[in-house]
Amino acid sequence: MAKTKSQQIFEKELFPHMEALKTFAYHLTYNEEDADDLVQETYLKAHKFIENYDAGTNAKAWLFKILKNAYINDYRKKVRRPTKVDLDDLISIRDGENPNSHTFHDLRQEIFDNTMGDEVTMAMNSLPIEFRTVILLCDIENFSYDEIAKILELPIGTVRSRLFRARNMLKEKLKQYAINMGYKDMRGLRRGEYDEED
Repeated sequence: MAKTKSQQIFEKELFPHMEALKTFAYHLTYNEEDADDLVQETYLKAHKFIENYDAGTNAKAWLFKILKNAYINDYRKKVRRPTKVDLDDLISIRDGENPNSHTFHDLRQEIFDNTMGDEVTMAMNSLPIEFRTVILLCDIENFSYDEIAKILELPIGTVRSRLFRARNMLKEKLKQYAINMGYKDMRGLRRGEYDEED
């Protein structure tokens, strides 16, 4: 049976970005189930609006924009409704279990954890969402400034400004960690002034 055009687009252009979407969703929600729901909603919306997608264009940027909008809409809904408490979680906590102990396997997270340590991950996660998002899109997902501007629906100047501020915030948060790891700030040193410890 021949596949429809939209099925071919999904298989060739949209589904290959699922892991990147999961990573981005997890960094927005910090919850594996919420991240999975967000990715599922993204693909449902992509299916619904597939006629708005031009085959062969930037599928990843299109999907990230849908996910970002879905996240914002979901956040607004949650703000308007009262907090729900899961009875099973309460029982688990009372019995000494950690209901959030399941892990979320993610290669990019692994890269952060294994090569740079938990401090980098914690520093990233502590950034306000608007700054964390631009770093994730630029430095982890390698989107261009122009693509980020389209995904976030911001002027390109705002993207540059947020990225500059986000990197400075991250640098400030990681300064002590870098010193503890043995890194030195060489910017203030002129040629020939390096320490002769080696």
